[in-house]
Amino acid sequence: MDLKKFRKDFPILTKENKFIYFDNAASSLKPIQVIQKIDSYYNEFPVNIHRGLHHLSMQASIIYDDTRKKVSNFINCNPDEVVFTQNATDAINLLMYMLYNSNFFKKGDEIIISVYEHHSNLVPWQFLSNKLGLNLKVVDIDKNYNFDILDFQKKLTNKTKLVAIAHASNTIATISPINEIIELSHEKGALVLIDGSQSIPHFSFDFKKTGCDFLAFTCHKMLGPTGVGCLISKKEFLERFSPVRFGGDMIKSVSLEKSEWNNIPYKFEAGTPNISGIFGLGAAIDYLNMVGLDNIEKHDKELLEYGLENIQKVKEIELYNPLDINKQGPIILFSLGNNDPQKINILLDEISGIAVRSGMHCAQPIVSRLNPNGLLRASFYFYNTFEEIDVFIKTLKDIQKKFL
Repeated sequence: MDLKKFRKDFPILTKENKFIYFDNAASSLKPIQVIQKIDSYYNEFPVNIHRGLHHLSMQASIIYDDTRKKVSNFINCNPDEVVFTQNATDAINLLMYMLYNSNFFKKGDEIIISVYEHHSNLVPWQFLSNKLGLNLKVVDIDKNYNFDILDFQKKLTNKTKLVAIAHASNTIATISPINEIIELSHEKGALVLIDGSQSIPHFSFDFKKTGCDFLAFTCHKMLGPTGVGCLISKKEFLERFSPVRFGGDMIKSVSLEKSEWNNIPYKFEAGTPNISGIFGLGAAIDYLNMVGLDNIEKHDKELLEYGLENIQKVKEIELYNPLDINKQGPIILFSLGNNDPQKINILLDEISGIAVRSGMHCAQPIVSRLNPNGLLRASFYFYNTFEEIDVFIKTLKDIQKKFL
């Protein structure tokens, strides 16, 4: 992989000021190809889609619809199984209200999540459980920060109607054993939602092969713009469940007395969408395909292995990961003694221009259990280098000597 070539595509990495970006789990950087594609919408096709017969609207509609095909090819699903949303949070909320409006649950039914879920895959199910009298069960981790499959088997019952699990954690970085989770869940008749926000950007995902019922992911973590995400659903459920937003484009016909819903997936996409963002998503997928997900996964693992090995040479470092490059994503979650993680965060930025994240990482239940003061997170992507990790480690040692 020609890392130098790819790094030149990211404007912020080519600036003279030294900048090391290790906050990729929050949001990835954007290559110039994505930025230019977003600009092309406003410069060349600044119109609405699916409404006009003039050539600008027709051209914009073609690019928009082509992106849906790119998504379907990227994760191996059917184009009409792709629902565009604002982000993964919006996708999960959309599914939650689809199930709610369709009376899918009854009192006493169960939903299972893991203890390391992002708030976006916790709070909606908390809300629904409290509203409908459902039992929300939480699967724990084992001593090595891995998904506890035995605990899952104990909590999975014939009353379980939905299992909602992050494919990869945004904190402890655990990669969930989704194939086993899906198989066990389906044996009990439960549907499965996979939150792929931390996995889709980093390694290949085959929707049909995994057999999950729903997949949610956001585009700003995979080189795309903010404000765009996807809910992937098996066709049978999009046809079966009721829409939750109403207005233009999601209808086939309207009278003053009643309305008839549009075909899927448009049935769930009311109103003018984020057209420029969808343009950007298409360009992001093109870029990821150009780099190659196999190359990205390989480089991610090499960076992670190098980072884990070297950060443990820093005194008072404590890590909160499986410490196995085959069982976790490219994230290092850590603390430096009893020092304030916010202070370390600021010092890394001020001394060496290193961007990490500190705090609860939108996953307060798991992080606060590990450290009530929050934790630091360094997260890597394919445009990061071993030299950047060297600077990171050296800066941590300098901070320890001079400021703590």
